[in-house]
Amino acid sequence: MADADASGLGLKFGTIEDARAMLGQSSPLRVAEYEVNLPMIQYYCAAVQDPNPAYWDAAVAAEIWGGIIAPPGMLQTWLLPLPWRPDGKQDFTSMITQVPLPGDKPINVSTEFSFFEPVFLGDRLTMSDRLTDISEAKTTRLGTGHFLTTEAEIRNQHGRLVAKSTNVLFRYRAAA
Repeated sequence: MADADASGLGLKFGTIEDARAMLGQSSPLRVAEYEVNLPMIQYYCAAVQDPNPAYWDAAVAAEIWGGIIAPPGMLQTWLLPLPWRPDGKQDFTSMITQVPLPGDKPINVSTEFSFFEPVFLGDRLTMSDRLTDISEAKTTRLGTGHFLTTEAEIRNQHGRLVAKSTNVLFRYRAAA
């Protein structure tokens, strides 16, 4: 198909058969650009006014957790690539962008997380997502498209599983 990707995500285009051939495939391993760090934790906590000492006080955090931890709400923050670079290079390797479908517009429907271990200062996270389901064509008020489900595993630099997520996205062609 010769559709242009107006989303800026580098969407691939094709048929439902092309897409279903990708079921079970995983994205390349994505490595966080930065280690989990205190300034970002404190900016986040200040923005949401979270006084939890596990995020602010090294002595209290060490007693409870063994060190300062990051709030669970920041998990995706560590794995998002920079949205812009001077050289124009973008390294976004989400499985969802690689699934060839006719729809040219994506909208996230839901994301669920399960947490297994805290994320500590200095951790360098990695993630890989796997395509697990593609719905039949559905028509909504937005348009006609397919719901795509991916499951991701997030690990620390020691390979320990810190979280899993399940994400559902609707990829559609807008109603006329």
